[in-house]
Amino acid sequence: MLIDEAAAPRPPAQVPPPLVPGLRGLLTLAVGVVLVTALYFGREVFIPLVLAVLLSFVLAPVVNLLRRLRLGRVPSVIVAVLLALAVIGGIGAVIGTQVAGLAGDLPQYQATVQKKFAGLQAGWLGNASRIFQRFNHQVHNATQKADAAGTAASTGPAGDTPKAQLVKVQEPDPSPFTLAEKVLGPIVEPLTTVGIVLVVVVFLLLQREDLRNRMIRLFGSGDLHRTTMAMDDAAGRLGTYFLAQLGMNATFGFIIGLGLWFIGVPNPLLWGVFSALMRFVPYIGAFLSALFPLALAAAVDPGWSMVIATAILFLVVEPLFGHVIEPLLYGHSTGLSPFAVIVSTLFWGFLWGPIGLILATPFTVCLVVLGRHVDSLEFLDIILGDRPPLTPVENFYQRMLAGDPDEARDLGEAMLKERSLSSYYDEVALKGLQLAANDYARGVVTPAQLENIRASARSLVEDFEDRPDVEPSGEDKAVNPNETPTLAERTHFKSEAVPGQAPPREMLPESWRGETPVLCVAGRGPLDEASSAMLAQLLRKHGLEARVVPYGDVSREQIRNLDLTGVAMVCISYLDITGSPAHLRYLLERLRKKAPTVKLLVGLWPEGEKVLTDASLGRQVGADVYVSSLRQAVEACLEAATDDSETVDRAA
Repeated sequence: MLIDEAAAPRPPAQVPPPLVPGLRGLLTLAVGVVLVTALYFGREVFIPLVLAVLLSFVLAPVVNLLRRLRLGRVPSVIVAVLLALAVIGGIGAVIGTQVAGLAGDLPQYQATVQKKFAGLQAGWLGNASRIFQRFNHQVHNATQKADAAGTAASTGPAGDTPKAQLVKVQEPDPSPFTLAEKVLGPIVEPLTTVGIVLVVVVFLLLQREDLRNRMIRLFGSGDLHRTTMAMDDAAGRLGTYFLAQLGMNATFGFIIGLGLWFIGVPNPLLWGVFSALMRFVPYIGAFLSALFPLALAAAVDPGWSMVIATAILFLVVEPLFGHVIEPLLYGHSTGLSPFAVIVSTLFWGFLWGPIGLILATPFTVCLVVLGRHVDSLEFLDIILGDRPPLTPVENFYQRMLAGDPDEARDLGEAMLKERSLSSYYDEVALKGLQLAANDYARGVVTPAQLENIRASARSLVEDFEDRPDVEPSGEDKAVNPNETPTLAERTHFKSEAVPGQAPPREMLPESWRGETPVLCVAGRGPLDEASSAMLAQLLRKHGLEARVVPYGDVSREQIRNLDLTGVAMVCISYLDITGSPAHLRYLLERLRKKAPTVKLLVGLWPEGEKVLTDASLGRQVGADVYVSSLRQAVEACLEAATDDSETVDRAA
């Protein structure tokens, strides 16, 4: 007795429980805790080293330029370091001079500040202050009464508590060494840090090739080509980014200083340098640098026009640089997600204080670049990078699983700006449905979730009903080479041409002039009907009407009722055909018997299936055409229609 293969689907397999984290996970956590602790307590050692490494990235292009001018390795390094020292010393001298001048001019602004504060006191600020003082006075009186009642109850009639006596501690006169330490300490410590940084920078620039070779030997001697390319690419990207950021921040500080000079704010050079330095702190640094100029403008100007002009200057220049000029200049070269920037800023600020705020973004960029080139550090790129954490296929499946076709459509719309609809279906939608089918076979997808996936897939196909299957125009596909790989690049789209159009209906042979000359039959898998709907839609877009029938309509009991009138080709879709394809052979036999002249196409969407690779097995199954993508299926149907048209023309 033969058993019908259209019977109820196999029960899902049981999935073993997840493993409990073992010793390796605990060891990784312990190493992370030890590393953070070392960074915190060893910051006096690590900060100069990190500054030296970052400065070496900035100076490396300068050294390369000087070496191309035939200056020699050692002279090029010395000149570059002296140039950096001159810039740092000049900035320090400017800041010191400007701060000294500002301190001397502050008494001149006292009268303006007092007058403006008195005006505020006479207005709404004074009213608010008086209300707050009255409330504070009432709370104070109530507290005193409660304290007096408690003291009387505790002491009783025996007498008063003893009065407290004032004790004065006389400190000894400081020694000369103590005075020298207090006076010279704030000066010697920064100079020591600068000296250490410069010495390390010199050695890093002189020994770059030797250090690179040692790093290759340590981390990637097994694949010299890949490691060398990765390190060269990382060094080039980091050097370009640091120079671009330095130039952008310097330009920002120059514009701010020039604007403040034009407005009339005192010491514009100081605030320009301060704004350039603070802009290294992401997002909030530029706006924090506006607080001091705003306060000074309020102290200088008797009115409020200078304060308003200063605020407008910062509110216009910072968004212009951050959202217009920087993306045009070097795109999203940081490669960091906004959340990662905020978290890294808080983390490094906590560990290393103000210097950590400035170093947060450059240092995190280094970690992301390492994560993109070193497999064992890929988690850094996943956590901190701005590239999508899930591939488009995984994202499609996740949205389908959650029953959210709207977001899946948004992702599809973004990808269709770069590829055709058939490419999107082949490389994303079908592969996502395959993940769902595999998970259902493993027992991790419940029937309710499977129904969500089916409904979401139907909704997605309906949403793309009016979109043509064409390649987007060249300007839509332009990509900034400095940006992270696009979604299309990460899914390895094929560069095949989009199929053409079928001949006009009146030019087709009689067998292809029916209402639906192509019949798309779903396989017996839980999601094969969705893939058949995609194929039918693509065929309609290329001039061949098609309809979809479920697998039950071609079963042993129901195939006798199947209407094949006007059908010239039958396309059978399978997302999964694991095991023996005997049921496919029997299905083809039934279709041959039902309509001997109809051509049969089998689409096995997972590439590499045995039926596709084994010619003898393919002949045994008995289809006319085998394809592994929706695009190939459309091309095969168009070719069959064209061949039949040419045959009719030759016969005529």
